[in-house]
Amino acid sequence: MPGSSKKKKYDYTLLAALSLLLLAGLVILQSTSAWNGEVKFNDPYYYLKKQVFATTIGIAAMFVTANMDYHVLRRFALPAYLAAVLLSVAVLLVGDEYNGSRRWLSLGPFSFQPSEFAKVAVILFLADLVTKCADKVKKMRVMAGIMILILPVAGLVGASNLSTAIIILGIGVVLVFIASPRYGQFVWMGVIGCAFLAVFLALESYRLERLAIWRNPEAYEKGYQTLQGLYAIGSGGLFGRGLGNSVQKLGFVPEAQNDMIFSIICEELGLFGAGFILLLFLILIWRFYVIASKAPDLFGALIAAGAMGHMLIQVILNIAVVTNTIPNTGITLPFISYGGTSVVFLLLEMGLVLSVSSLVK
Repeated sequence: MPGSSKKKKYDYTLLAALSLLLLAGLVILQSTSAWNGEVKFNDPYYYLKKQVFATTIGIAAMFVTANMDYHVLRRFALPAYLAAVLLSVAVLLVGDEYNGSRRWLSLGPFSFQPSEFAKVAVILFLADLVTKCADKVKKMRVMAGIMILILPVAGLVGASNLSTAIIILGIGVVLVFIASPRYGQFVWMGVIGCAFLAVFLALESYRLERLAIWRNPEAYEKGYQTLQGLYAIGSGGLFGRGLGNSVQKLGFVPEAQNDMIFSIICEELGLFGAGFILLLFLILIWRFYVIASKAPDLFGALIAAGAMGHMLIQVILNIAVVTNTIPNTGITLPFISYGGTSVVFLLLEMGLVLSVSSLVK
């Protein structure tokens, strides 16, 4: 029962896979970022120290959230979503620009990406909204209305970060589909989504340029990162060069510790090492599915399903970008890529799922 005083029992398989991912992520990050840290900051542990600090905060937030009754969080669903919208507006007005993208807000010595908070806020907001409309969500107008409600944050985030906007819309589609699995309506939703994406791409010339680079990276100077990432993947073979022995991270793959870190994993650890990381992600996604299917109520099921959709979409997008299967969208690999804001809010999201799992019988 919600509010029970019994000792909580979490999904320990999920916790084990998450712990391995966090540990592997820190080891891989140190290997990948040491050269950049030495060159830019005269400290090979610069990126690792910041990531460990953020991970520690994230783990604390995860366990605080996991020990809460997730039903209590419903009252924060709308305020969290409105805060995500306001923070996204603030990014456009006074945000900091880095590598040509305006995605950060600074608060004194600290900076963070509101788009990472927006993902968690959208999961909580939609889980609450769809639960309230569960008996009406089969109607097309209600389904469309729910999706329209998340367009403000998706549009604001997408102005500087298209991949995160796609993830937010993807989370919405997953949650609405779970509440009303009627395939015909989602075909129309897909058509509308593709039309929206086409218009969005056409609004900025650099987005169309990315399509051209994707099709023929050798012909463009900006295709350099993609080509170097592919060289790294190809040179790793089955077992890799060995941890710490990457050549491409030595300035050939720019900012290798960020979006392109999977290419360095392939180079240093080979197909088997990359496969192990993917296996850990698959275990996480599987446990999200199990928790969602066994959750005591629809709200809990939608929280777990939202996390499942988020993880699945983001991992697929990152690997697709690194392998040049889709155009470069600037998306990180969860728990592995460098990024303090990302790891804090990802772990907060894991806390929500663990809170749901604690009530699974």
